[in-house]
Amino acid sequence: MAETTLSKQYKEKIVPELTEEFKYSTPMQVPRLEKIVINQGLGGATQDKKIIETALNELTAITGQKAVPTLSKKDISNFKLRKKMPIGAMVTLRREKMYEFLERLVRVALPRIRDFKGINSKLDGRGNYTLGITEQIIFPEINIDNVPKLQGMNITFVTSADTDEEGFALLKKFGLPFKHEK
Repeated sequence: MAETTLSKQYKEKIVPELTEEFKYSTPMQVPRLEKIVINQGLGGATQDKKIIETALNELTAITGQKAVPTLSKKDISNFKLRKKMPIGAMVTLRREKMYEFLERLVRVALPRIRDFKGINSKLDGRGNYTLGITEQIIFPEINIDNVPKLQGMNITFVTSADTDEEGFALLKKFGLPFKHEK
C-alpha cells in the first residue's frame, strides 16, 4: 500500500519537531497515533432494524472499511432492549486507512460544518481525544438525498502519548483545527 502524505509528514516533520519540543532522547519516545475509532450509538434501532443497516453502510462508505454492529450487554425493559441486540455501529482504523481518514476529516469534512470555528481542546487525561460530530452528512461520501435520518458519531483518536500536553501537540501537528491553545 502506498504511503499517505500524513504518514510521510509524521515521519519526516512531526517526529523531529516533537523530539525537539519535548526533549525526547530517542524517536521511539515520540507519541504516535495508534488508531481512530468511529462509533455511532443508535438508540432507535431497537424499534427499526433498517437504522442499523443504513448506519453500517454509511460508516463503511465514510471509512472505506467494513463497519460492525455493537451489541447490547444486558436487557433493559424500559427501552424494549434485549441482550445482544444491535444498538450501534463502529469502525476501528489503523495504519494507512487511519491516516487517509484523518486527512479527509481535516481537509474535507470539518470545513463543511456550518459556522465552524474549531474543535474543543479537551483531552481525556491520557493523551486521547474524542470528537463529537452531530451530522454524518459532512462527509462527501454520503449522498444527502439517500439519508433517512441525521445521525451523530464520536471519533476517538487514540495516541501513545502519556500526557494530554503531548497528545494535544501531536494532534495539532496533524492539523486538527483546535479552537484555542491551552
